[in-house]
Amino acid sequence: MSKWSSAEVPSQSGRVAIVTGANTGIGFHTAAVLAQRGATVVLAVRDVEKGKRAADRIAATAPGAHLVVQRLDLTSLDSVRQAATELRDGLDHVDLLINNAGVMYTPKLTTQDGFELQFGTNHLGHFAFTGHLLDRLLATPGSRVVTVSSMAHNIRAKIHFDDLQLTRSYDRIGAYGQSKLANLMFTYELQRRLAARGRPTLAVAAHPGVSMTELVRNSPLPLRIGSKLLGGLLSQPADQGALPTLRAAVDPEALGGQYYGPDGFRELRGAPVVVRSSRQSHDTDQQVRLWAESERLTGVTFPV
Repeated sequence: MSKWSSAEVPSQSGRVAIVTGANTGIGFHTAAVLAQRGATVVLAVRDVEKGKRAADRIAATAPGAHLVVQRLDLTSLDSVRQAATELRDGLDHVDLLINNAGVMYTPKLTTQDGFELQFGTNHLGHFAFTGHLLDRLLATPGSRVVTVSSMAHNIRAKIHFDDLQLTRSYDRIGAYGQSKLANLMFTYELQRRLAARGRPTLAVAAHPGVSMTELVRNSPLPLRIGSKLLGGLLSQPADQGALPTLRAAVDPEALGGQYYGPDGFRELRGAPVVVRSSRQSHDTDQQVRLWAESERLTGVTFPV
């Protein structure tokens, strides 16, 4: 069988997709393909001017595309709430919510609400955004929530329930791993809740392998050097890295709770297929505990 590519994306005419972090990297390419297939695409971005430039680039490849730029700062729960309110007012339905935006390997910093930056942005921001929009998805047949994780969910990764904000000891690689592990636990717990209530909305996860995007700018120096020297062998361009997200979002055979990633050596690159996540990510007790903590920290509860 031929390997899955963007050519497999069916018509998205009449569908509405919200893509966080759509101004660059895999988010940009995800948004571009969906727009080219006819979807109304909301580019939910922190920098509106960058978002507008990205929308112009997409429009040049997709004449007549309906593109909306929405300000969304995942480091601020107020911004998350405002963005969701504006989208709820402006959209009568949502078919796809793609939680793609993120930060990686940052120095020890906090969000506007005092959360560790990587956990607060990558997990809590998206948790709150999804919670605010979920009723729109639940009312839309065939809707999906796709959350982008990473192979890093298994690298120095642990949910530090005794110190979620890593105030006592900070390791930027471990902090990123915690946030990406949280993305998977969120997806699995959300899918379990949806299925338990007979809701047809699917929660699916994906990871891009090693893709050359702006995220690498905060990587430790040896990793940045290695990326430059071996980039062509161990990584793939951002448009290829977007394929697992796209397949998770549109493949009619996809199931809730699945996890898509590249099919190549150690999932570094390749065509998108269903892959396995760590045993830890499937710990249901930790998933439930993380969900409860996320609700407490964000003040957002879900209608499931």
